[in-house]
Amino acid sequence: MKHAILLSLLAFVLVTSCNRDPYTYAVITTGYGDITIKLYNSTPEHRDNFIKLVKEEFYDYTLFHRVVPDFIVQGGDPKSRNAHPLDLLGEGDPGYLLEPEIGALHVRGAVGAARKSDDINPTRKSNGSQFYLVWGAGVDDATLDTWEQRKGIKYSEAQRKLYKEKGGLPYLDMDYTVFGEIVDGLDILEKMDKVSTSRNDRPTDDIRMKIRLIEK
Repeated sequence: MKHAILLSLLAFVLVTSCNRDPYTYAVITTGYGDITIKLYNSTPEHRDNFIKLVKEEFYDYTLFHRVVPDFIVQGGDPKSRNAHPLDLLGEGDPGYLLEPEIGALHVRGAVGAARKSDDINPTRKSNGSQFYLVWGAGVDDATLDTWEQRKGIKYSEAQRKLYKEKGGLPYLDMDYTVFGEIVDGLDILEKMDKVSTSRNDRPTDDIRMKIRLIEK
């Protein structure tokens, strides 16, 4: 009888462990609605840094300061929190950079780490806080063929299918760290992608954010 009980308990523990979601999720709240993102375990430095900043409420009341239609929506500059409408944003950070963890694709909904260009940042280190949400455009096989040749990479059939179904920005692949993806709220990102902007792609009307981790 005791052995039967122990085996039942062991089976319960194994099933529970298998069903446990290993990912961390966060909700980005904006005036347009909420966006839920999943953080990748394959990019532990970026994942842990993002979790740390969210817990510190670092992002609260900062802006999505850059919107490029059919491209990306970018935020996370700490200097944007109290920025004047004419201030140029995009240079702020928490005082450190992150080592690159490049590999994941820029399919629509990807969450990537912003960085300075190769000419001044040849090691492709990421800004410590700024991130972007990928909207992008439609992608076909010819587009993927082009970027395979230019970048010396090879997309699997599954990756091609994903790009063709969802769209994205394959020409950013292998150049920037993608550390998560949107799992709910692509419609909110689409609304943000269409806002009017002024110089330096800054939205005419401020888009502020708050971010909270989802407690399991």
